[in-house]
Amino acid sequence: MDMKLYDEPILFGHKLRSLRVERKIVQRELAEKLNIDTPMFSKIELGVRRAKRSQVVQLAKLLNVSEKELLTLWLADGVLNAVKDDRELGLAALKVAKKTIMP
Repeated sequence: MDMKLYDEPILFGHKLRSLRVERKIVQRELAEKLNIDTPMFSKIELGVRRAKRSQVVQLAKLLNVSEKELLTLWLADGVLNAVKDDRELGLAALKVAKKTIMP
């Protein structure tokens, strides 16, 4: 049985599902455009599998939404997954990363 990647909400997957439902698009349709099967697409929405960056960019175009917004949520999920086991250490690491990115 597949497990969710993290205990926190799946930011990218929730947004993807919301956009898809809002636009009345079935999973099968988007899966076909990404050249993946429907069960794989479902796993991406549920946070069981992680989309590739190129798929996120393609989804932004298909759903007519900001590429930056979807990539930000996708990256945030990756960060949450990386720090899920030690929040205190994760917060400290994020502070160090922020200083490095924004000197």
